[in-house]
Amino acid sequence: MTSKSIILSIGAASIAMLGFSVTPVLSKEATIRGASCFPIGSPPGRGFETLVKEVNARGKGVLQIKLLGGAPAIGSPFTLTQKTSKGAYDIVGCTEAYYGNVIPEAPALRLTGKTAAELRSNGGIAYISKLLATKNLHYVARHADYGPFHLWLSKKIDKPDLTGLNLRVAPVYTAFFKSLGATVQNAAMPKIYTLMENNTVQGYGWPAGAFVPPWVKVTKYQVNPGFYVSPIQTLVNLKIWESLDSAQQKLITKVAMEFEAATEPGNAKLAANLKSGLAKRAKAGMKVIEFTGADRKKWLDTAYNEAWNEVIQRSPKHGKNLEKLFR
Repeated sequence: MTSKSIILSIGAASIAMLGFSVTPVLSKEATIRGASCFPIGSPPGRGFETLVKEVNARGKGVLQIKLLGGAPAIGSPFTLTQKTSKGAYDIVGCTEAYYGNVIPEAPALRLTGKTAAELRSNGGIAYISKLLATKNLHYVARHADYGPFHLWLSKKIDKPDLTGLNLRVAPVYTAFFKSLGATVQNAAMPKIYTLMENNTVQGYGWPAGAFVPPWVKVTKYQVNPGFYVSPIQTLVNLKIWESLDSAQQKLITKVAMEFEAATEPGNAKLAANLKSGLAKRAKAGMKVIEFTGADRKKWLDTAYNEAWNEVIQRSPKHGKNLEKLFR
């Protein structure tokens, strides 16, 4: 534990009463530095912010998290987990879409139809945890999930053919969209509105449960079915984790696991959020493009096959093992 990474506040008192000497009572409270891969206050960033508040509320005298900010204000979301592994931050809330540059197998976390409980039971989470540990990161839990990803468009399409469309992408769905003919470009989340408004791009991928309300002004269509899941994880610098005492580790783990349990598929809060969001977008004039039959099968098969092929190409051994556990 270093003074730069963890600030320990240690208070001691000696009490002399009636001639007796009482052993000093020591109390310590660790403060660790946190970062979010999303803008503070944004829909996808609120899960980690809420987790931080909960840890701090329960951790008085034990542990506090000082949230230093979110991307892109404090740096690219693609670098925050890397920086956490190197000690610039102690704890980070981030989606695997932004730390495939730390472990190439990270996409397995979104390419699954299994619950977190099932993945803990079958060894899937343990496998990912070991890979992250080699990069000095401790996997705590999935603290949020915003439902399936969708393609959102300013132009109508009638079949799963994206030829002629330029789409804003993240690594999550780049291979999928390109395989269906789209041209793509990377851009930070806050730039999506402007890119759509000036027709630089005609669409983007994003989880339904984290849809940013103003985007409805520049988005005309939601493409169904959705694909993948959109988990966001809590990760801690491994050396910092090992320097915390058992009470501090248990606090973070307990809170994060409670959040994970609340994000399982079928969760009433997420279902209500998705239903409410759909209704609000429909009221604002957004329409749904629904692929059915052979088109639906092609859409989903392409989404998963392209993504798993990419993982296996980047990490042949681990990719194949993870596909067996996660797919």
